[in-house]
Amino acid sequence: MKAVVYNEYAPDDNYAKILKVQDIDEPKPKPDEVIFTNKASALNYNDIWGMRGVPVAVPLPHVSGSDVAGDVIAVGEDVQNFKVGDRVVSHSNLACRVCKACTDGREFDCTKRQVWGFQTGPLWGAYSEQIHLPEVNVSKIPDSVSYEDAAAASMTLLTSWHMLVGRANITPGQTVLVMGGGSGVGSFAIQIAKLYNCDVIATASPDKLDKCLELGADHAVDHRKDDWQKEVFKISKELAKTKGEAPGIDIAFDHIGQTHFNKQLTLLKYGATLVSCGATTGYDAQIDLRHIFFKGINVLGSTQGTKAELDQGLYWMGQGKLKSIVDSVYTFEQAAEAHTKMLQGKFFGKILMKPEGA
Repeated sequence: MKAVVYNEYAPDDNYAKILKVQDIDEPKPKPDEVIFTNKASALNYNDIWGMRGVPVAVPLPHVSGSDVAGDVIAVGEDVQNFKVGDRVVSHSNLACRVCKACTDGREFDCTKRQVWGFQTGPLWGAYSEQIHLPEVNVSKIPDSVSYEDAAAASMTLLTSWHMLVGRANITPGQTVLVMGGGSGVGSFAIQIAKLYNCDVIATASPDKLDKCLELGADHAVDHRKDDWQKEVFKISKELAKTKGEAPGIDIAFDHIGQTHFNKQLTLLKYGATLVSCGATTGYDAQIDLRHIFFKGINVLGSTQGTKAELDQGLYWMGQGKLKSIVDSVYTFEQAAEAHTKMLQGKFFGKILMKPEGA
């Protein structure tokens, strides 16, 4: 079968040099595994980290990709819940399922956890024509959800749902700040917060502000301005008047990191929460601790989520309450172009790749 393979790292981000469409062996199911076709797969920033070889030296030769949807074509003898023909999508959090964290429902805290398609291999990821995964890492797609939308949702919907629902305990009526609303996780965060009837202030680059509003954000702010946080606070003051509350933010949804972290802390109300799943601008954030201890702020880390949380998000997609935003679709042969676009940040939502003819 065909797959997008690299045999060396590209610390200079020269993806065209290393990404090649090659023939690799078709998978055969282990007793607990499901094999399904690739109808659509989605890019994530960890694909870039993998190709750079930092912060994790991923196994070589490598097939990237953590999000993929398709049709089941074979199942192992111990598989109970899937059959040939089922429409499925990957759940990329590979956990041991037997440790204390896993059996406590916290598979995202498993010390043996790996992100499939990023840390796994050699040659085990989404950018191949056929996929093999354990049954516990596969979810069924609602009939009304397309392969493309399911693939685009797999990791980003899971991450956003876990951040807001699982970690930050979002409640109706809160004021939620979504940083980077034009990203995959940001676009779902806007929708999840609106599902909970919250007031949403999204930030993005100027060319993405209108799209954040179209997604459901009540306000959109250019976070490239030096004083962006002043505009956010001004909006929160107006919202506070209608609620009879103190101005400020109840939940800050962050994956930007270094450049915007401390300004988010200044915006939070007493007892409010900042939840972070990443640091695309860098991890060495300058923090004024007074904002944390004096206001009793909760700073929460968050990584992926449980399969049950993915299924919850997919349910709401099936009900038409959440939707994926697909920016563009590439073929395997265009993998270098697709990843370059992601690196440059000139997209809104998710970038997909498909095998020829999918």
